Amino acid sequence: MSALRRKFGEEYHVVTTTVGGGFFPSVKRKRQRFVDKNGRCNVQHGNLGGETSRYISDLFTTLVDLKWRWNLLIFILTYTVAWLVMASMWWIIAYIRGDINRPHDDNYTPCVANVYNFPSAFLFFIETEATIGYGFRYITEKCPEGIILFLFQSLLGSIVDAFLIGCMFIKMSQPKKRAETLMFSQNAVISQRDGKLCLMFRVGNLRNSHMVSAQIRCKLIKSRQTPEGEFLPLDQRELDVGFGTGADQLFLVSPLTICHEINRRSPFFDLSQKSLRSEQFEIVVILEGIVETTGMTCQARTSYTEDEVLWGHRFLPVMSLEEGFFRVDYSQFHATFEVPTPYYSVKEQEEKQTPSSPLNSLCSDKYNRERVCSLDYLNVFEVGSSLLPTKLQKLSRTHDSTQRKLLRMCSSNVERACSTGDLPLKIQRITVSTCEDSEESTPLKYFKVKPECMTQSTGNLQLPKKTQGMLTLGTMLESNLPAKLRKMNSGCIS
Repeated sequence: MSALRRKFGEEYHVVTTTVGGGFFPSVKRKRQRFVDKNGRCNVQHGNLGGETSRYISDLFTTLVDLKWRWNLLIFILTYTVAWLVMASMWWIIAYIRGDINRPHDDNYTPCVANVYNFPSAFLFFIETEATIGYGFRYITEKCPEGIILFLFQSLLGSIVDAFLIGCMFIKMSQPKKRAETLMFSQNAVISQRDGKLCLMFRVGNLRNSHMVSAQIRCKLIKSRQTPEGEFLPLDQRELDVGFGTGADQLFLVSPLTICHEINRRSPFFDLSQKSLRSEQFEIVVILEGIVETTGMTCQARTSYTEDEVLWGHRFLPVMSLEEGFFRVDYSQFHATFEVPTPYYSVKEQEEKQTPSSPLNSLCSDKYNRERVCSLDYLNVFEVGSSLLPTKLQKLSRTHDSTQRKLLRMCSSNVERACSTGDLPLKIQRITVSTCEDSEESTPLKYFKVKPECMTQSTGNLQLPKKTQGMLTLGTMLESNLPAKLRKMNSGCIS
């Protein structure tokens, strides 16, 4: 038989064939995760070489990080070896002094009373170490070496007790088991919320005790290649879950839905329903907080692969109002239902909704050059003054009633240019007022100007004197004006 490997997306299916061409059922290859669903990281350190000595230098942390079976084995072996060594030293002292050969001699004062073999020496050490003190075995004043050994035994016993008992206490008080009561939804979903495409998942706390200062973070684990050709395996990128708005700070007394908005800054900006099937990534969720009962920091982790992200789904509500309290139904904690969701990405959606700019179609090359926008140029862009409405004549007689005065021109020895670059494009009427001369002033005049000419800005430039061509053009346009407006404009154009 031969084995054929077929690739579907990023996963492989092993298909076994026979000589006759028949196929056996395919076996799906399991997706390798960076972080398991229970939060355990699938990373092993190898080929440390001489760096293993660093673990011995931090022996206390090394013992705490060991598994419980190894901790208990070290605890038992340490006390057993220490007891046997110290009991042997008491037996050696009794043997050297000859106390073993004279066990029941009333005229002889031994180093330790009633110690005449190894079992009796071992019992004496246990009674001394545990401060039991039955009163049957005791040190006499005739044994200075026994007194020195007794002091050494007390100091060594205190050090061993502090080290091992402290290690066991830290091991038992670790808040790792507290993370078992912090729940994450089995799947993440992508759907719209408030008109925006969002990636969402759910977290919950099974205990009544709160998580103080609970904070959540998300990491996107995805291999990529830089434009320079560097390959970054398992590159980590941050997913914004409300860091700028404070939404990442959780009040976790009931299940919450964490939301990541997919926008231009999101790594999922070009992710669509179709591309999701061919992507390979992993979202690592990290929930941190202080356990209210112990005051120790707790961290819970989980991850979501691309197969666990459901497009077009939403979580079912789990909160209900009862008489006097709110009830959480954890049986629906992982449940989702389908909702209408665009199948294309946010990038494609923005490209479809973005209209073409009117400036690109209206402005040609000649409008890209700087121009001077004065009263004469406004008259040039005027498409026939005969099209002016009759209301324009009435408005020109009122100087203070209008609220749309946007441009003023002073007819003095030096004519100044007016800047219109900061004006809106949709302005259809421009109020042009001339300053008072030494003896008389002219009323306001209104002109209708196309929007494209309003996009040009000239600043505070000084214009040269009008040429003969401009005077002739003004005279020609004046002939098309109504009688009242021609009379009113005669002083300005001529």
